[in-house]
Amino acid sequence: MARPKLTPVRSGDRLTLNDRDARPGDDVPSKAKLEKLLEDAAERVADLQKVLYADARYALLVVFQGRDASGKDSAIKNTFRKTNPQGMEVTSFGVPSKLEFKHDFLWRVHHRIPARGFIGVFNRSHYEDVLVPRVNGSITKKEWTARYRQMNDFERMLSENGVVIRKFFLHMSRAEQRVQLQERLEDPEKNWKFRKEDLDDRAKWPAFTAAYRDALRACSTPWAPWYVVPADDKRLRNYLIASTVADTLGRLDLRYPLAPLEIRRMKIR
Repeated sequence: MARPKLTPVRSGDRLTLNDRDARPGDDVPSKAKLEKLLEDAAERVADLQKVLYADARYALLVVFQGRDASGKDSAIKNTFRKTNPQGMEVTSFGVPSKLEFKHDFLWRVHHRIPARGFIGVFNRSHYEDVLVPRVNGSITKKEWTARYRQMNDFERMLSENGVVIRKFFLHMSRAEQRVQLQERLEDPEKNWKFRKEDLDDRAKWPAFTAAYRDALRACSTPWAPWYVVPADDKRLRNYLIASTVADTLGRLDLRYPLAPLEIRRMKIR
């Protein structure tokens, strides 16, 4: 059986983002097989992170977007389960502060871009500032279209300065979100995560679907591709993301730097 694999969104792709697209297909490995594949992929990510850190010529930025309860936290934890936290930073973006509102919408994001040698993870991102305002009606079509261009230019600039970017949209079905939100309400260890606003956003499902569809198509570029991840099956979701991250790092010409000759000739007495 061939291993499942993600392919980047292309500008001409017909994205439906319907419930069927969120579910695993028929030809999916067993739960045990997926767990083994995930373990191997996470190990590859960890091994390559060591070289990325030592090499220090590239940074990796991994962006996660998705509806409430789509599994962003779990995907981050599983993809990077074996990595050294000294070489990573995870940033969550919420509602902009008063200071952030006074700047352009990318100002707060640029501060959190990883340095070369590091992996940076965005749990939500600058895409919140085109999705949410569009759905809530606080920006016009002209404004959100301009932001698509600005985000593409921003990501191109990062790419040209050594930042490798991969963006994942965790696509879940409406039925699965209901299950996950209900579980949050009923589980004492999870109900602190529940927000009334989750239900407000759920009521705007078609509007958010249209906003995601347009943003994915407009902002999936060769230098910063988007991947749509079927998120109803958490094991498949986690493996697809981890393997894509591992493959991305594996395609870089990472290498351990060679110490100067005088250092290599030293003898410890």
